Amino acid sequence: MAKPVLITADSTCDLSRDLIERYDVRLIPLTIQLGEESYLDGVSFTPQDMYDRYHADGSLPKTAAPSLQQFLDFFTPLLEQGYEIVHLDISAELSSTFQTAGIAAAELEGVYPVDSRMLSTGVGLLCIEGAECARRGMSAAEIAEHLRGLTDKVDTSFVLDTLEFMWKGGRCSGVAALGANLLRLRPGLEMKDGRLGVYKKYRGKMREVYRQYITERLAGKRVRPGHVFITESGELEPGTVEELEALVRSLIPVEEIHHTRAGCTISSHCGPKCLGILFINE
Repeated sequence: MAKPVLITADSTCDLSRDLIERYDVRLIPLTIQLGEESYLDGVSFTPQDMYDRYHADGSLPKTAAPSLQQFLDFFTPLLEQGYEIVHLDISAELSSTFQTAGIAAAELEGVYPVDSRMLSTGVGLLCIEGAECARRGMSAAEIAEHLRGLTDKVDTSFVLDTLEFMWKGGRCSGVAALGANLLRLRPGLEMKDGRLGVYKKYRGKMREVYRQYITERLAGKRVRPGHVFITESGELEPGTVEELEALVRSLIPVEEIHHTRAGCTISSHCGPKCLGILFINE
């Protein structure tokens, strides 16, 4: 008899608590480091905690992948409960998390690691897909293979209000950040080949930029209607997400639009007022 399959992921998948419970996704948190202090992403430290610290003293955290022992301690009890596991991580191009998960999986039987080639709810979309496949009776090996073949159809992008956080996190030069801020440029970023890069620069107030970005991002796309994410990093003007959800529904047929907040790992690099629309292409 085939074993039941669990979908697991690291905390960068940015799924809401409701979706985690709905699809029974189990998460292993990354570590958030502020000086000598260490916290668990989304468990003992939240994005608002991070922003409060930043506004108070200008400090931003560093993030660290779970250790090999943490992965072993995470997977082993689930395997002992009789599950097989399909595990998803942030792109291996961006973090050592997937590599460490793979080492742990090699020491165990019944864990199938998948490099999502994505970040944030781009990983979350694959988690939901995997959970739906498990409910249809697919084996862990079949689900893992299916998800690996789906990564290049996941559309993950964001638009930023500022490059300040990426600069302070070492992800871009100070000259680029200063120039973008002086010119009031709003970088559009997308995941391609497992890496995050700038594909366009927008101008104007963020509320108008969000609308332009979403309209252009959906143009000419055949979007799977089941699940579309609007993921943001906080400090948006009231009513912004509701307005953008209405825009999305006017542009494409969609069954569910999920509104989620980016966790500490993603927010520490993108800063507040970052927003993305994420979906799977047919």
